[in-house]
Amino acid sequence: MIEYVNVTKKYGENIGVEDINIKIEKGEFVFLVGPSGSGKSTFVKLLLKLLEADSGHIYFNDNDKDYDVTELPNRLVPIHRRSMGIVFQDFSLLTKKTVFENVAFAMEILRKPRRVIRRQVPQMLDLVGISAEAMKYPTEISIGEQQRVAVARAIVNNPSILIADEPTGNLDPETGWEIMRLLEQINKRGTTVIMVTHSSEIVNAMSKRVIAIRDGRLVRDENEGSYHQEDYDGDTAEDKGLFTI
Repeated sequence: MIEYVNVTKKYGENIGVEDINIKIEKGEFVFLVGPSGSGKSTFVKLLLKLLEADSGHIYFNDNDKDYDVTELPNRLVPIHRRSMGIVFQDFSLLTKKTVFENVAFAMEILRKPRRVIRRQVPQMLDLVGISAEAMKYPTEISIGEQQRVAVARAIVNNPSILIADEPTGNLDPETGWEIMRLLEQINKRGTTVIMVTHSSEIVNAMSKRVIAIRDGRLVRDENEGSYHQEDYDGDTAEDKGLFTI
């Protein structure tokens, strides 16, 4: 579904990623780990085509349509990004819109018909367990519920891939595990999940595939993997996520 072939991206003399070769199959749940500045951000932003690779190719398959992300013309980039949902560490909810309106907004951007929005948004809110909060505003619900809204918004357009950027970083442990169970449920529905995290507890407990990057290079790729000491550089889960808006 996703394949990086000899992908390199540099920032002047500094390495973002170097000679990355990896394949992620449809329906996988993958943890992306590594110290701050290791290349995780570059890895993901290249997939989203927020950055251009210096060399190599990123092959992508969505609904049986194959293409090379690195060669996509600008006019097709928005279509490419619609195949992916993103869950931000800081939720990035619109405070003046209700829970329902926050999720609906992701569909309105794509000009989905109102009848489709009215049908699909409640389904997503039910899936993430916050149907009762639909008419409340983000400031009126808990932090964990806000993250559930963010997840619903990310998946409401049925993306084939969900990128979760430190989704438990601002949550207490119990709420964090609730979000992880939700992500696992979404994965079981067929959505590929790529989660960036510093949480050794989550990685070790879930025994999913672990891709580790350090100094821009792929250093480990393990099925049912674990978090190693070298993946950690003193950062905490509260560190800034990959994306800011």
